Amino acid sequence: MAGRGKLIAVIGDEDTVTGFLLGGIGELNKNRHPNFLVVEKDTTINEIEDTFRSLGSLPGRVVEANPNQRDPPLWDEIDSRQFLNRDDIGIILINQYIAEMVRHALDAHQQSIPAVLEIPSKEHPYDAAKDSILRRARGMFTAEDLR
Repeated sequence: MAGRGKLIAVIGDEDTVTGFLLGGIGELNKNRHPNFLVVEKDTTINEIEDTFRSLGSLPGRVVEANPNQRDPPLWDEIDSRQFLNRDDIGIILINQYIAEMVRHALDAHQQSIPAVLEIPSKEHPYDAAKDSILRRARGMFTAEDLR
């Protein structure tokens, strides 16, 4: 009997999250917390950081991203819903421009599962120089290894 697989989670703009939800990745865990978050223009940096650690603490919530605001999160019981500690999540997809807003939180995550992958958005193209996984991979090889 095969065990249940792990989920893909998404933190992104409305177009990105909608596309992945239409592709079928939307799930609720046993506590009815979703594996996605739509980030919009008024979301504070703290909300994005806390969401990265505890995605889905506000079911169905749409928040807006504003890098100039650093307000505390508006929800309770974050510890019981930590996204990085959810055992049902295997991959976290995050728009690269959102990842830049919370780079220190992403860099602090050193475990292989859940894997954190930065993806482009419709309005922000992918920049390989900013990708944390590519930066780590470059540090593993010397120039002679690549010849």
